[in-house]
Amino acid sequence: MALSRLSSRSTTLLQPLATSSLLRRHISTDNSPLTVETSLPFTSHLISPPSRSVDTSSQELLTFFHDMALMRRTEIAADSLYKAKLIRGFCHLYDGQEAVAIGMEAAITKKDAIITSYRDHCTFLGRGGGLFEAFSELMGRTTGCSMGKGGSMHFYKKDASFYGGHGIVGAQAPLGCGLAFAQKYSKEEAVTFTLYGDGAANQGQLFEALNIAALWDLPAVLVCENNHYGMGTAEWRSAKSPAYFKRGDYVPGLKVDGMDALAVKQACKFAKEHALKNGPIILEMDTYRYHGHSMSDPGSTYRTRDEISGVRQVRDPIDRVRKLIISHDIATEKELKDMEKEVRKEVDEAVAQAKESPIPEPSELFTNIYVKGFGSESFGADRKELRATLP
Repeated sequence: MALSRLSSRSTTLLQPLATSSLLRRHISTDNSPLTVETSLPFTSHLISPPSRSVDTSSQELLTFFHDMALMRRTEIAADSLYKAKLIRGFCHLYDGQEAVAIGMEAAITKKDAIITSYRDHCTFLGRGGGLFEAFSELMGRTTGCSMGKGGSMHFYKKDASFYGGHGIVGAQAPLGCGLAFAQKYSKEEAVTFTLYGDGAANQGQLFEALNIAALWDLPAVLVCENNHYGMGTAEWRSAKSPAYFKRGDYVPGLKVDGMDALAVKQACKFAKEHALKNGPIILEMDTYRYHGHSMSDPGSTYRTRDEISGVRQVRDPIDRVRKLIISHDIATEKELKDMEKEVRKEVDEAVAQAKESPIPEPSELFTNIYVKGFGSESFGADRKELRATLP
């Protein structure tokens, strides 16, 4: 069963791929589950781990491949835009870590909240954000998801319960537990996934928030995306105990192969069920970033190029799904390459469209700061010259 041409023009991720006139031959819509074993066993703390056997389908695997390819291409385009000085300020890329965003979305709904760090582009796309809004925000245009005022680190999509990227290391942890408190208070039967890196795992506010979450049995899933380097510092140099899934002490934890989208899906489904019944749980996603910490970091001064290429060859999340698709005769190598070409075209079109969008007016500096209707005033430095009366 192979598809002869697959082309999805939708910018909404994790939706079943179209099987209409875009295909010369019909893809089987048989959703009978395929059972795939995770690449590695789960390692658990204070809890029995989930099964390694994961139910999936040909349609889901194709969607995983398409969406991760789209995320990868988005980050490559962002790299080029930054070097062309069309993206300014900080910019942190996610390529290599796509399986975390994709697997997590496959296990939850848009009622479940997500809050993350400044490495947020692909999480936004996973929540259903569009390419045009993403590139517009990266380039500081009014059509961006934060109206061009947030930039790379502050994507936001409230209608999909995505409460943003946050520039302060670890600051999203107490905010995420606050979201979980609101969900429990409102009896929403939903959970909050709070993502942070191994560099933020030593932050005191993380443990303070976790303590309250455990006391109140909040539906909080704390996800440590362990890419093994906090900026340029290897985990073994900054953490006496790099077993981050055990860091909760009295809170259960699970270590997951974060380069395996199906393992992430299984773990997140398990964690959501646990959090709704029993309170917080920690997931440590063992993942890897191919770029440096940010665009100002070449990423090769504290690790070797051989290390990076070695991970690409053995653990790349897109190649893993590619091999599954081919081995189950869902698509051929050529057909998957055709899909990647369509993805590249889609990204290029979104970039071109975003470049034509306007930048915010200077007056926008004064909006979204004060509550409207209070007649706030802006003065000069000497407090004598009235510069503006804010709406």
